[in-house]
Amino acid sequence: MGIVAPNGIGAEAFWKATESGDSVLARVTRQGCEHLPLRVAGEVRDFDPGTLVEERFLVQTDRFSHYALAAADMALEDARLGRADYEDDPYSVGVVTAAGSGGGEFGQRELQRLWGQGPRFVGPYQSIAWFYAASTGQVSIRRGFKGPCGVVCGDEAGGLDAFAHAARAIRQGSRAMLAGATEAPLAPYSVVCQLGYEGLSTAEDPERAYRPFTDKACGFVPAEGGAMFVVEDEAAAGRRGATVRAVLAGHAATFTGPARWEESAEGLAHAIRGALREAGCAPEEIDVVFADAFGSPEADAAEARAISEALGSHGSKVPVTAPKTGTGRAYCAAATLDVAAAVLALEHGVVPPTPNVFEVCHDLDVVTGDARACGPRTALVLSRGQMGSNSALVIRKGSGSPA
Repeated sequence: MGIVAPNGIGAEAFWKATESGDSVLARVTRQGCEHLPLRVAGEVRDFDPGTLVEERFLVQTDRFSHYALAAADMALEDARLGRADYEDDPYSVGVVTAAGSGGGEFGQRELQRLWGQGPRFVGPYQSIAWFYAASTGQVSIRRGFKGPCGVVCGDEAGGLDAFAHAARAIRQGSRAMLAGATEAPLAPYSVVCQLGYEGLSTAEDPERAYRPFTDKACGFVPAEGGAMFVVEDEAAAGRRGATVRAVLAGHAATFTGPARWEESAEGLAHAIRGALREAGCAPEEIDVVFADAFGSPEADAAEARAISEALGSHGSKVPVTAPKTGTGRAYCAAATLDVAAAVLALEHGVVPPTPNVFEVCHDLDVVTGDARACGPRTALVLSRGQMGSNSALVIRKGSGSPA
């Protein structure tokens, strides 16, 4: 896997901050956003795309694709998957990503040129760089992947659905798939679009802006970044000498309609049961839940109810965490960062805490304060979208993970 997150670039830096419960939420500093009501976000800092991606790709792509290209490189290196491994059959490797906001920063710049200077000043890449499929296309072109490629438009839950698409491609004969999601929604135009979201937090204080599962919940804080993963058959990875970091055991998804949080409880519970069924996993086998943690009272209550209904009595005992309260909610990419955190939690045998959350007002065992050493082996990752998508993914500790 490869990670570009507000709290760290690369798995090691990301995990160190996540395990420590560091919060990097801060005042928005992006140019053009100073006068907007959004005050706090999770920005990716110390990221220089010029040191990671060739210039010819940088000029064609938006920031969200820069993150994807960099994370893809990290994932391929981590998996020891080079061109020599697929040059005999480039059609055996594909790419699937999820995206919501697309290339807003690139698109806004070119539209400003159109209206301010005229059509002759609009760059030739405007037609593709803003498009939510740009990351899938550019990663596949840059690496020569000619296998099944696509983009999941599944709302924020698409970040988990991408793994299911990748797994299906493997079962149908693909050698490997690059899967994940990255987002960059902190350009002025993109922020203005988000101001219409009822759940967006406009709080001024970074420590109080995103507190799900508490009576102080006032919405979510947006973020950028994301993660990419190499998904393949376990035996194939073993033959190449790659470390099997985790196993995708089961997935299911449902749809319950826009902002219908009351109905989302049943829909999310149904998705959880479906993921458990596909994984052949009993509720009591789940060692940790990485929550969606939307951050509004209605949405949080619905998620707590879904966990209780799907896991039964185990629902109030299993450790629940939401590391994203320290980095922000990166829309489709939030789920992929949760998967990255879950994989690392299984590897290191601890459950990371939920930053900025203290007094929980739901019947959930939310891990707060410090990380909890409990040796988890199976994790449940949850994601929901504001438009009504619900998704659940069960992952197990990989055979190559440290003991």
